[in-house]
Amino acid sequence: MNKIVAWKSLPEDVLAYLRQHAQLVQVDPAQPGALAAALRDADGGIGASVQITPAMLEGASRLKALSTISVGYDQFDVDDLTRRGIVLAHTPDVLTESTADTVFSLILASARRVVELAEWVKAGQWRASIGPAQFGLDVQGKTLGIVGLGRIGGAVARRAALGFNMKVLYTNRQPNPHAEQAYGARRVELAELLASADFVCLQVPLTAQTRHLIGAAELRAMKKSAILINASRGATVDEAALIDALRDGTIHGAGLDVFDTEPLPADSPLLSLPNVVALPHIGSATHETRHAMAVNAAENLVAALAGTLSTNIVNREVLAK
Repeated sequence: MNKIVAWKSLPEDVLAYLRQHAQLVQVDPAQPGALAAALRDADGGIGASVQITPAMLEGASRLKALSTISVGYDQFDVDDLTRRGIVLAHTPDVLTESTADTVFSLILASARRVVELAEWVKAGQWRASIGPAQFGLDVQGKTLGIVGLGRIGGAVARRAALGFNMKVLYTNRQPNPHAEQAYGARRVELAELLASADFVCLQVPLTAQTRHLIGAAELRAMKKSAILINASRGATVDEAALIDALRDGTIHGAGLDVFDTEPLPADSPLLSLPNVVALPHIGSATHETRHAMAVNAAENLVAALAGTLSTNIVNREVLAK
């Protein structure tokens, strides 16, 4: 029987499913060396939120598959896994809609100053009719620029175009004909997107090419009235440059669900800026979606170990070996 290592807490029904197909070992990744030791004689592994380094896989000669409970896979060295012949699976479909909801909540909350003004009311500051000092910005009819129009970006575009009559611009490695036909999205270069968009939304994976994709120069290229939305990965933005831009009024504000360091340190300057909405990486964090992700990841792993997985594979090159 295969041995599976789980390094994240899983729902009871998912644990039961895995136990039906393999010997299951649960590991606390906070214990130094525990996960690497468990992987050495494992056939598969499932988890999330832990960096899996090549060093951790040394001696893991039986390991055939890893399954991450996420769409992102920047916590794995994919090239190293491919060289070792280890399949990496992820969960790209089940979290699309809930993550797009989070993205749009950041757009609305940032534009209408929802968090800031809710705290203002709770603090007893609402003593008369509000005036310009409390006004926000319209979302309806504005221009949304989406950097990375994949599954989640496409779901955001649908909400923007059909729900809020927004003009959608996008950059992507490949054209997205469906978004262009269904939502009127227009593919442009990044420079045009930054200069034209009222909201710049990042929906790209973290790679060597996208690290600090948005830096000081890109922030200066945006409208002063623009809002940056990031629910992809924190390191896609130069956080120090963003803090300066928010302080200096280079851009109007930011809605952030991801950060360079997570959890966000309590002394981060971002927390003292009134024009920032900061969330604790809740992109897919609903009861329904997180359960569906765990189920999907478990099914991916069992199928990968059986040699029958055909979808949700990050490194398909392994199958050709």
